[in-house]
Amino acid sequence: MNVELKIQRFDPLKDKEPHFETYTVDCEPTDRVLDAILQVKGLTDGTLTLRKSCAHGVCGSDGMRINGRNRLACKELIQNLEQPIVIEPMKGFKIIKDLVVDMDAFFDKFKAVKPYLINDDAAPEKERLQSESDRMKFEDATKCILCACCTTSCPTFWADSEFLGPAALVAAQRFIFDSRDQASEERLNIVGEKEGAWRCRTIFNCTDACPRGIEVTKAIGEIKKEELFRKL
Repeated sequence: MNVELKIQRFDPLKDKEPHFETYTVDCEPTDRVLDAILQVKGLTDGTLTLRKSCAHGVCGSDGMRINGRNRLACKELIQNLEQPIVIEPMKGFKIIKDLVVDMDAFFDKFKAVKPYLINDDAAPEKERLQSESDRMKFEDATKCILCACCTTSCPTFWADSEFLGPAALVAAQRFIFDSRDQASEERLNIVGEKEGAWRCRTIFNCTDACPRGIEVTKAIGEIKKEELFRKL
């Protein structure tokens, strides 16, 4: 089938503003949007620039706006989309070129919540044991692949560049509720600041955008609840 792609293009060396270019490619209905984009790059215009790696929904590198919604191009089937398929870079980030955006600030906020296990006790001989019920408190958050689809779907993030954002808050929730970790108080101090969890307006855009099905808004709500109980 012929598929029409309307792709936003921007080359900082020659363009003042982003613009759209339209391409027609021959695809199977079960092909993914990523397949169609790569066909454009490989056969029509080699200057088209995008990020991609595993192509199996694991690395998170090909997050973009597809028909107005944040999605992974490697997971969206052509047959499920209306044409023309409009493809844009994620909102709220500076565009480097075409579909590639500058994600340095995104990762800086992720690192700011200390997204790693902190435990100063002597290391055990084998492992730090944890019950199944304790594990389930943060299991959902471990699915995050840092694609930024949740963060760049958030109106608060669009309006406030200092907001930590959903992805960083999910990472914080993952360790705040880990029974093996000893830095929950420190993280709650970080996410309890004015640009943290309380800036979330519970819009649920982030949950809808997550390609891994993480209940992002719920995770942020759990942080708020923990912060409230801590101050009682």
